Amino acid sequence: MLPASVAMWLLALRGVRLDRMGDLGLLQVLPVLFWVALALLTLGFCVAAGDRRTPHGCFAAYALVLIAVLHATPPLLYQELRYSWAWKHVAVIDAMMRHNGEVPNASGFNIYNQWPGFFQFNALILKATGLESPLGYALWAQLLTNLLLLGPLLVIYRSITHDRRLIWGAVWIYYSCSWVGQDYFAPQAFTFLLFVSVIALVVRQLPSSRFPGPRTSRRRWPVGRLLLVLVIEAAIVSSHQLTPLMLISALLLLSLPRRYRRLALPALAGAVVFTLAWNGTVAWPYVSANLDNFVNALTRPEANVWSGLSRLAEAAPSQVMVSWIDRGLSGGVFLLAAIALAVRPWTRRTPLPLLALFPLPLVVVNAYGGEMVFRAFMFALPAAALLLAALLLRSHRARPARMAIVPVLLLAMLGSLVFGYYSKESMNRFSAEEVAATRYLTTETPTRSLIISVTFAAPGLEMHYDRHERTQITEESLSTKRLLVQDPLAGLEPLLNRAGDEPAYILLSRAQSADVRLNGELPADFVRRLESALAKAPSFTPVYRNGDAVVYRFDPPIERNH
Repeated sequence: MLPASVAMWLLALRGVRLDRMGDLGLLQVLPVLFWVALALLTLGFCVAAGDRRTPHGCFAAYALVLIAVLHATPPLLYQELRYSWAWKHVAVIDAMMRHNGEVPNASGFNIYNQWPGFFQFNALILKATGLESPLGYALWAQLLTNLLLLGPLLVIYRSITHDRRLIWGAVWIYYSCSWVGQDYFAPQAFTFLLFVSVIALVVRQLPSSRFPGPRTSRRRWPVGRLLLVLVIEAAIVSSHQLTPLMLISALLLLSLPRRYRRLALPALAGAVVFTLAWNGTVAWPYVSANLDNFVNALTRPEANVWSGLSRLAEAAPSQVMVSWIDRGLSGGVFLLAAIALAVRPWTRRTPLPLLALFPLPLVVVNAYGGEMVFRAFMFALPAAALLLAALLLRSHRARPARMAIVPVLLLAMLGSLVFGYYSKESMNRFSAEEVAATRYLTTETPTRSLIISVTFAAPGLEMHYDRHERTQITEESLSTKRLLVQDPLAGLEPLLNRAGDEPAYILLSRAQSADVRLNGELPADFVRRLESALAKAPSFTPVYRNGDAVVYRFDPPIERNH
């Protein structure tokens, strides 16, 4: 089944019509053969998991193919880097390379000066390899991140059980449920990989964590391994705001049981000291500026929990459906994990309950821009995946009914994942034409020009950010957006006035139109209506146009002196 599924997958990628994407992204354009390949791969894995004699190598092959199918499909189909945030991170690295490690005149980029680890690491890669830009490998970041993540996941699972089927079943379930999509070229993906690595090193060190079978209790850390943990913790603290807090929460819970305390406390102490030192020095400008917000969030736990679950009113119907599928998958994972803890007593004698519950305190104390609930699911998933494997793939002989249920559940997990992972590709994917339009804006327009975009869904608008001013219509006040909807030209006036005597340019593109349609921040036809108004107005001149984007220059009327 494995070679057949690989052949079907590769054949399915031929002739995919990306221009036919609609409100469900890649789900609408991938052929039936792709879905047959994914189903066959899942069934083959279930057959392998049903046989105690299946070797690690066979399981590993299935896991690697699953990762490839899920995470290599977009870069194989696309010419350009996906996700506007990934493009922004490329721009930050470019700025640091041009300015010897700083992001000067940063404005909205200032936060990257305070957590620069990820960007400095990539700058070192560029200097070491002689590459001019990370764009070439950033395109494959999701595939690479998930492949690297397999190592620490295996360390965690093999530290808890010898059963090959549970180990690789947990790996399969993890990749089948990891829908949050924070694995692209970003500090969060980088620090999450490091976070799982620290947890793997700590769990590997804990006494009696492997089950079944006895294990020699380790009472102290080997110096080299503890130093490695501290180095990784320092990299996490210097690269991201949230991940150090997740790490502290996880290590704090692991230090509560007496049998783990001696080994968990050194790692916890390192994480706490590094975080306090960093936030009190390098990141203090951000921390002090947002201190009131942090305190206010502590007094609103219910708002923090619901902030990420209630933002569906304005979204397109397709995205509302996708959001509920994602929520159903997340809820189902936690429900099955709870059942596993109840019916598999041995799991309660492992670190798994602590590693599944540690993100919950952070969900209560901060909303993290409405994303905390989903980040919590992401951080809890490695432990939850092994709990699900323990529930579904018992080590003794399974009944026929269970053997029929497992493939159905695994297929349901994968089916839910692809909705969350592929359904927004019409706004996350950028064509070569869109990249060319933004490159024209950032390299060919005069210095200090004002660049106006409708949404953030534009590739590389932050490149050479220090040469231009930028504004985004969806970030404007509600009154300004209402005026833009009523009269696009009148609504643009206050934005254009910010340019003063400098030129102003407006970028309209396919991805921005899809962004508006999917997220509902403006009427679905707003981009079309705005372009129609600009085309008819004598003060706006199209200076660049291709099949997916157009750039208008604002030419203010010349006032006559009397």
